[in-house]
Amino acid sequence: MDRRQFIRKSLQTALAAAAAGGVPVLDLVPRALAASGPDLAVRKGKDVSLLVRETLAALGGIERFVKSGETVVVKPNIGWDRGVELAANTHPEVVKTVVQLCLEAGAARVKIFDRTCNDPRRCYVSSGIDEAIGLIRSDRVSLEHMDRRAYQDVALKGGVALDEWSFYKPALDADRFINIPIAKHHSISTLTLAMKNVMGVIGGNRGALHRRIDESLADINSVIHSDLTIVDATRILIANGPQGGRVSDVKNPDTLIASPDIIAADSYAATLFGHRPEDIPTIVAGARRGLGTMDLARVKMV
Repeated sequence: MDRRQFIRKSLQTALAAAAAGGVPVLDLVPRALAASGPDLAVRKGKDVSLLVRETLAALGGIERFVKSGETVVVKPNIGWDRGVELAANTHPEVVKTVVQLCLEAGAARVKIFDRTCNDPRRCYVSSGIDEAIGLIRSDRVSLEHMDRRAYQDVALKGGVALDEWSFYKPALDADRFINIPIAKHHSISTLTLAMKNVMGVIGGNRGALHRRIDESLADINSVIHSDLTIVDATRILIANGPQGGRVSDVKNPDTLIASPDIIAADSYAATLFGHRPEDIPTIVAGARRGLGTMDLARVKMV
């Protein structure tokens, strides 16, 4: 049983036990890391769609992560009312190509959503993601506005910063969760990468989590496991994040990073900003809690 299956079975058991009322409890049991390091693919290129396909092909293709008939959540960062050139949101072509690959792998449903910081309708349009997903023209794909009624409180037994929090049920219920953040500077957490992108599928007062952001992110990523992490570094926001607003704060590494290990992906992404993984408290907490490896010397580059 892999980590995803373990967490899903634990959560389903907790939800079943709570069917008569009450809050389901998820026991955050640490999972031992594999003896060999995780795969990590890094590619550079100007053609974004080709870049996505080549990077995922290096990992064995999307079919390694998505099986026929599955429901897949693709979670980009769509948090800000900003255009593509300002590097506040995931590149729409990255999102579009990942969704197309999921369909090619036989996914029954692909859902895309984010709990935005600015007005969601403006964010979805300004980011370019609304238009990009519309071009796919498939009834198996939906770019959804999150329903405030569709959150499930989960008690986190073994949580360090959080005893209980609400999670978006479509994210909990999906067969596969593909995490596609953009790599950005963040004024509080230094960087916002894949671990922080999962904040887009939780409810409650997210601002309160910043008081212990490292352990809070480790807690929520222990519930929402990313089957595949794809860090969009086609352009990165190097200052005034996470919202940005000036083209002068944007660099263009033309890079994509992908791994089944969220910590390894975030660790490599940190180096694009001149940081070591151990400089970023959220990465350190995630590695310490068994969510992945931040030791890039152990990573299997493919």
